[in-house]
Amino acid sequence: MNETYLADFNSWIDQTAQLLRERRWHEIDVEHLIEEVEDLGKSERRGIASQLTRLLLHLLKWQYQPQRRSDSWLDSITDARTQIELAIEDSPSLKNYPAEQLEESYQRARRQAAKQTSVQVSVFPEECPYPLELVLDEDWLP
Repeated sequence: MNETYLADFNSWIDQTAQLLRERRWHEIDVEHLIEEVEDLGKSERRGIASQLTRLLLHLLKWQYQPQRRSDSWLDSITDARTQIELAIEDSPSLKNYPAEQLEESYQRARRQAAKQTSVQVSVFPEECPYPLELVLDEDWLP
């Protein structure tokens, strides 16, 4: 199974799932299975952090470039909130993750906003100016 993992990941997944269904425990590539299960959790967290960054980026642009507001920005804000909500519904243990990631995601969003708007990064507050409750509130815009 180790060779299959390295040569054809999708085939390895199919084989591993079949072995699990058949309860053929001794044939399972346990080391790689553990890695993949751990990566699933990382992927969920990365997805939330990515959506939070996108959300904060568009909130900053919304606030600091009111003359350029667009439906696409609003769609991006709405979609990011929805994706975060769905991820937490699927994995309730990640409920506190947005709060843990707020400042780090804000720093990424701040840098991206500066690049995308041609506004000096120093114009944007050094710390996130928005409480998380408002950031995630579907009816709130700065």
